[in-house]
Amino acid sequence: MGDYCWQVYLFIVVPLQLINQTTYLTIKQMQFRKLLMCFGIYVLIALSYKIVLATEANATNEAARIENYIATLYKQLDFTNRERLSYVVFNKAMRGYMNLKNAGKLTNEKEILTICDFNQPSTIDRMWVIDLAEREILFNTYVAHGQATGEDCAMAFSNKINSHQSSLGFYVTTDTYEGDHGYSLHVEGLDQGFNDAAFKRDIVVHGAEYVSDKYICENQRLGRSWGCPAVPVELSAPIINTIKEGTCLFIYYPEPRYLGTSYWLNKRISSLPDYSLYGDMIPTEINRPRFRTIQYISNGKVDSVKRVPVQ
Repeated sequence: MGDYCWQVYLFIVVPLQLINQTTYLTIKQMQFRKLLMCFGIYVLIALSYKIVLATEANATNEAARIENYIATLYKQLDFTNRERLSYVVFNKAMRGYMNLKNAGKLTNEKEILTICDFNQPSTIDRMWVIDLAEREILFNTYVAHGQATGEDCAMAFSNKINSHQSSLGFYVTTDTYEGDHGYSLHVEGLDQGFNDAAFKRDIVVHGAEYVSDKYICENQRLGRSWGCPAVPVELSAPIINTIKEGTCLFIYYPEPRYLGTSYWLNKRISSLPDYSLYGDMIPTEINRPRFRTIQYISNGKVDSVKRVPVQ
């Protein structure tokens, strides 16, 4: 406190006393005031610089924390006897999923994320239905793309009616119905300009006979839809019942315009999911140790013990 009082006296009281002394000429008062003002500006600049550095450090730490969270969750998924989902695709799917979750677009009843990687050929199992709460892959199977999107490999995408092309981006599942393809699931496209015409285009999840090993053996590729993510008939009901009513569906392809402009993909993540589900995965402010113990040893014996805060 003494040092602080001395600094106040030195930098504030003394200058004011000097300014008020009638023996000083006006010009000297002005010069001193300018000097004092320059000193104040210098202090403000120094403080602003520190604030900027602290903000940048916080942003970097938060980005690392999110990346660590996604990587840890990915490592806990068991891909044994399944196609391995690309980490790059999973990372992007998780970022969109968390943004949608934070925006209240998804149900709180279950933590289901469905990913279709259309960067893979149609002849492999390129759909993954993942229970994030249990860190479990529930389904890994075929999924069809649109007739005008490509043959075995997807190449082109559209949001236009009657394009018969698949649409990229994030969807939220809604209600089920009985249609031309039997038991089916409506989805709502949430990426404006990329898939928000899904409902008008009748883009739904449904089963199809052309999504099968038999069709692949006869045609060297999977059958194609009119833009719907069609799945094997025998799996359509269990998949639909698992993902219906408010879960996230992500259709991926490395299309530069989509990756660069998707709102849900590029939005800053405001918070991670509930740590009651994931608390054992990464350290948090709640479960991170607040102190660590340092032992000072002299002549082979513990001389003293000190507890210091964890930075």
